[in-house]
Amino acid sequence: METLKLIENDPWLQAHTPVILSRYQSALNKEAELTQGSDLLEFASGYNYYGLHRTDQGWVLRDWAPNATAIYLIGECNNWSKADAYRFAAVGNGDWELMLGQDQLKHGDHYAFHIEWNGGEGNRIPAWVNRAVQDDNTKLFSAQVWAPEQPYAWKNPDFSRGNDAPLIYESHVGMAGEEERVHTYNEFRENVLPRIKAAGYNTVQLMAIPEHPYYGSFGYHVSNFFAPSSRFGTPEELKALIDEAHGMGLAVIMDLVHSHAVKNENEGLGRYDGTRYQFFHDGGKGEHPAWDSYCFDYGKNKVLHFLLSNIRWWLEEFKFDGFRFDGVTSMLYFDHGLGKAFSGYDDYYNNNVDVEATSYFYLANKLIHRINPNALSIAEEMSGMPGVASPLEDGGLGFDYRMAMGVPDNWIKLIKEVSDEDWDVGQIFYELISKRMDEKVVSYAESHDQALVGDKTIIFRLIDKEMYFSMRKDQPNMIVDRGMALHKMIRLVTAATAGGSYLNFMGNEFGHPEWIDFPREGNNWSFKHARRLWSLTENPELRFHWLADFDREMINWIQNDRVLNIPEVYRRFDNKGDKVLAFQRGDYLLVFNFNPAQSFPGYGIPLEASKWNILFDTDEERFGGQGRIDHGMTYYTKPSGGLTSQHYLNLYLPARTAIVLKKKAIKRAR
Repeated sequence: METLKLIENDPWLQAHTPVILSRYQSALNKEAELTQGSDLLEFASGYNYYGLHRTDQGWVLRDWAPNATAIYLIGECNNWSKADAYRFAAVGNGDWELMLGQDQLKHGDHYAFHIEWNGGEGNRIPAWVNRAVQDDNTKLFSAQVWAPEQPYAWKNPDFSRGNDAPLIYESHVGMAGEEERVHTYNEFRENVLPRIKAAGYNTVQLMAIPEHPYYGSFGYHVSNFFAPSSRFGTPEELKALIDEAHGMGLAVIMDLVHSHAVKNENEGLGRYDGTRYQFFHDGGKGEHPAWDSYCFDYGKNKVLHFLLSNIRWWLEEFKFDGFRFDGVTSMLYFDHGLGKAFSGYDDYYNNNVDVEATSYFYLANKLIHRINPNALSIAEEMSGMPGVASPLEDGGLGFDYRMAMGVPDNWIKLIKEVSDEDWDVGQIFYELISKRMDEKVVSYAESHDQALVGDKTIIFRLIDKEMYFSMRKDQPNMIVDRGMALHKMIRLVTAATAGGSYLNFMGNEFGHPEWIDFPREGNNWSFKHARRLWSLTENPELRFHWLADFDREMINWIQNDRVLNIPEVYRRFDNKGDKVLAFQRGDYLLVFNFNPAQSFPGYGIPLEASKWNILFDTDEERFGGQGRIDHGMTYYTKPSGGLTSQHYLNLYLPARTAIVLKKKAIKRAR
């Protein structure tokens, strides 16, 4: 086998060549084993066989339960009782099948499987079910026959996200409204999509879409992998949401949780056929010690069939434009990366790595891009394993992007532990651009993780209790002024240095106050903090809209000028004492003065001979600033001595202000 490009790009990987090659070969071998000379797309079509299907002759139900001794369909069709007429037949290889007449089931019927095994029995929601609903009184879930007479008619069936850098608006449908309740797909489509479009973002990331029994899990304890959560509405309403987003030019990706599954048995996959090891590893290997959940066995072909079919289902049935894979680090390592400091390459190429998981990622990413070459595949991965977001043919795992999880961690640490009078601007820049050159990342200052109860958003760390008392425009407050200035600067420097993509969690762009806390026993099942107060940005007497207005200007600049498609970010200047940082990306120069007290007139930034115009700055009055910078002039560099000496761009840099400039072409005399 030829040397892989992943190794060629990084000489430090040479010592680990045998391991990298063996993992790559393992993935190729697994693909050959699964496809048997056919196509991965054909292999990932399990939902066409398993589950419930309406045919011209009636209904057919199929399931895989190798340890079962009998399976019955129970439900409204037979008074929830076992009956021989609704008993499945074993058809080999652990598969079961039941044929019913047209009149024995109808759209909307509730049902379940009653599965028996040696030594036990239990009711189960089918593993391949595409609709599960919760009873308002008992809180128990059941499957529901979902077979509308007319399939959803797509208005924008040929949408493609193109090659624009993803500007991601991370969203949660249920908490996307102001009322203290669970909100719906329709409400998100009608009320939130227009906000996202107006804010300039081009990609919507939807959390908590696959069904999950506990709302407060944020969707990360999945029970029914093929069923969109019914608490938000119907499958058709989710399709309408995605369809309308596509009509607006917005791509839609979803959080995909293939890293683990909820332990629930009646509505999940736990002990589905009476065994722990049907879908998951048996014993301690199959339990996640931190998440109280079960871990999939990626070495079992039937499990790969289930998970890869799940990927194809969401891409083709709902026309999602890709995924953000949750818990990639947990999947890659047998110890799930818990409490581990990854300090050297040896940590990535030892026996702690689950090669069955690396093969799964190879297969998943190959399948995704086989179905949709423009689909997004993003890894939530914090260990830094080389090649996670490198192409498959280079020896990588094939993700398009990895989350730059160290960036928000660094911002929170900086804000918590270091006074901004002592911030090291050179170190800030280094942390923002530190990534492998052959991998793209999604950069972000904060996501939903930093907004959860027990943590704080950036704006709340900066302003704290003053958010309750001093966000009116007629209430001057230095703490609020500082917080808003830094909030704008932090987001601008993060977005402008992003390694290919930028993400924001809904509401954080306008400094949504407080935290996220889903209803739970500890807060008396309150929805007070599981919603978004959009009205704050619409109140002209409050300051929130200034932050939203700035974010819109920043995002529109990045989108319209395709800033993140420019790969190189050059440090031009930094001065730790002055707290001044300047860097360039293509024809754009960004200058930051993080100094909390000192403004600098005529501050010199060393550049080549050039001239510049200011596009916007964080101190503009329309963004809640003082409007101290003149936008009406062209700024020329000046030589420090003779014409061939170092040129400097002299700028007025107000304290806690950032400026975005664009280079103007210099006309040469003929």
